[in-house]
Amino acid sequence: MIVAVFSGIAATRMAGLPICNPALAVEAIGFRQADSGHWVGALVTPWAINLLCLPGHADWPAAAAGSHCDWAFPSGVYEFIVADEASLGRYHLCSLFSPAGEFASHEQARLTALAAITALFNDPLAAPPAPVDAAPAGRRAFLGLRG
Repeated sequence: MIVAVFSGIAATRMAGLPICNPALAVEAIGFRQADSGHWVGALVTPWAINLLCLPGHADWPAAAAGSHCDWAFPSGVYEFIVADEASLGRYHLCSLFSPAGEFASHEQARLTALAAITALFNDPLAAPPAPVDAAPAGRRAFLGLRG
């Protein structure tokens, strides 16, 4: 649904605008349900890369389009702008790149969006993995093989 809505926008309202990067296509990346129950992911479009928050249940903030709403994730609290699209409804967006002209390829934009979603759900203060006490005895041990 998200891709269809924004592909339609790309083909109509945004078509031919100089802020659009012709190397980029519309793609929804990494959408998952957050602890809040709402859906969060990244959206790559020819004009921007944004984080999107979409309603997952009835407890969706009643905020006017253009207002701001803070969302908490494991990596921190981020400010989103409330937006409204007739064929999608009310959603919240957080701009990562706008315009997205610096990307030479869609794959670059896609990997950047995926890295952003991964970082959003990682706790930067979480304890690092426990260090290994001793180096492996040899090449076979390093590979997990016995003697």
